[in-house]
Amino acid sequence: MSSDLNPRTTSYEFLGPPGAFAVTVGVPIVTYLLYFGCSEAAGGCPPQLTSVSDVVAVLSDINWWKGLWDTEAALIYLAWYTFCVVAWAILPGDMVDGTTLRTGGKKQYKINAFSTLLLALGGASGLILRKGPESFTFIYEKWVGLVTAALVMAIVQAFYCYISSFQKGKLYALSGNTGNHLYDWFIGRELNPSIGSFDIKSFNELRPGLILWVLVNISMVCEQAVRRGGFSKVTDSMWLVLAFQTWYVIDGLYNEPALFTTMDITSDGFGFMLAVGDLVFVPFTYSVQARYLAFHPVELGPVWTVAIILVNALGYWIFRSANGEKNDFRNGKNPKNLKFMTTARGSKLLTSGWWGLSQHPNYMGDLVMALAWCMPTGFDTPITYFYVVYFAVLLAHRQRRDDEMCEHKYGKDWATYKKLVPYRIIPYIY
Repeated sequence: MSSDLNPRTTSYEFLGPPGAFAVTVGVPIVTYLLYFGCSEAAGGCPPQLTSVSDVVAVLSDINWWKGLWDTEAALIYLAWYTFCVVAWAILPGDMVDGTTLRTGGKKQYKINAFSTLLLALGGASGLILRKGPESFTFIYEKWVGLVTAALVMAIVQAFYCYISSFQKGKLYALSGNTGNHLYDWFIGRELNPSIGSFDIKSFNELRPGLILWVLVNISMVCEQAVRRGGFSKVTDSMWLVLAFQTWYVIDGLYNEPALFTTMDITSDGFGFMLAVGDLVFVPFTYSVQARYLAFHPVELGPVWTVAIILVNALGYWIFRSANGEKNDFRNGKNPKNLKFMTTARGSKLLTSGWWGLSQHPNYMGDLVMALAWCMPTGFDTPITYFYVVYFAVLLAHRQRRDDEMCEHKYGKDWATYKKLVPYRIIPYIY
């Protein structure tokens, strides 16, 4: 394609190549640390601190590194990913258009992620009902091997997408054409890498990682059930975590078309950043609460249970109603007669309702829900609150990226908008 459609990227995110390298190394380390720093096998959450020399001795042992690989776990993960691809191919689903590309065309996406979830849940439920909860504890038992397998898959996909981006006719992400190999491999050079009609980016965003997150939590429920003598003995805290996070995934997959207007799809390329996030970070770090409760059960009681449910309901109400206002407005509807400003480009920006309180009220709902997901673990360890802290940092970073893009896109109109809606995520706080 012409340089007009694929201009050279002249600015960096994540502090450029050094930052890209740090995140590339750091994300896998954090994922493994959440296991070795919070697991029964490691001796607690966190385990009793050992001397630096003991840690160095472990890391210097080649057998420890070999222990990160589990061939059986790798085959299980490969079978899972294959299942997701086959389900995408054979399950019926509508074809919907994405947003208009710089080429003037629109990419089509097959909508059947929710059906894939139902099929996966049906298979898991059938196995558990027939053979008991002990038949589905293998995810808990093979945790490290599954993490490694998912990491290998993310690395392979990142290299495939980067190498294939040099073929003629590719549309690049505006942020991924710097010419620096490490950075472009990390951030994603091609906007929509595909194999035929199979779009790699949108597929990974919704299917193998998100659905696996639910299955991981179910495995943790089964692990606790085996230890405590049946599903009737599973704690209220575990059921809350499973219910909250499963509902979040169901909501996302059921509203699959909404994905195609997000920054990940419309602006970001698909590189290691998204690959490792989708395939590794989501299923194996977002589930830390359920994994903790599998070996450290917490009984909440009715008062705390109701309180945590109300916190989660508040977050979901904010998240869903804010997104509802945005989606209605984007589709030419304005049932609440919300106020808006029109930019010189002809775009319309909401300035009332939820979107008058902050520039990203849906992020605020996300954060409230994230807190509710951590609260069932109690307060014996800060590690299970990793998710809400990480998510706050992630959403603040996304907000700043969005602010930079909108400032470039709307110019002076964006400064006017920020005077009308000054708060970024949480009104009167940030």
